[in-house]
Amino acid sequence: MTKYALYLESGPRQRKTMVHVLDLMGCIAQGPTSLEAIDAAPAAIRTYLQFLQRHGEKASLQENVTIEVAEHIMQGVWLGYGDPTPGFSRDFESLTRDDLNIYLQRLAWMQDDLLELVRSVKSDTLSAEPPGGGRAIGHILMHVAESEAVYLRYLVGKVNLLSDALRIVQENPSQPIPALTFLWEVIRTRLEQLTDIELSQNVPHGQVTWTARRALRRILEHTWEHLQEINNRLSANFG
Repeated sequence: MTKYALYLESGPRQRKTMVHVLDLMGCIAQGPTSLEAIDAAPAAIRTYLQFLQRHGEKASLQENVTIEVAEHIMQGVWLGYGDPTPGFSRDFESLTRDDLNIYLQRLAWMQDDLLELVRSVKSDTLSAEPPGGGRAIGHILMHVAESEAVYLRYLVGKVNLLSDALRIVQENPSQPIPALTFLWEVIRTRLEQLTDIELSQNVPHGQVTWTARRALRRILEHTWEHLQEINNRLSANFG
């Protein structure tokens, strides 16, 4: 049996809630209330473990999953959407080089899975908004790309080739794969080059203090969130 600590963010009325499973960096669960988000966590953990196992990372799917709330942030702005202003206590732990390598491998798997999902999707499907409302798949991909670039800049500032790579993504919504491949290579290369100082420093940006661990958390969680969204969208469309 494995017990996973849950890190929650919600408003004081505990409505819109996101759960972060920091022992499985990248894994999240969401719900319209804190209770529903917590209830969704075990299934979200198992889905993430399946993803890791499928890609070759050691992950046991045989053990029962148990959970406990370790931290619950209910103060700040834009709560329940992934990045509470104060951050979680673990966001401010130095990121080890070994953990960096693990997280970058997970990020590469997520990005590869995203590309595989949309590889055979026609351009009109990429640009079509769902009947019930929401963003087209192409817009979701662009949102993922732009957000990853933002989180990286918050941590390290200007990045060589990043603006050019992002512009190519924005200018080629109907042919996202080559553009995203280039952008993600730029992002992962810069993350691989993080110095020892960058792995441990605090970087104030407005009301938020960024660290390497916090930036990697958000890049992984955000990419995973929208990988799941696109996968669910395409599964519903094509069975």
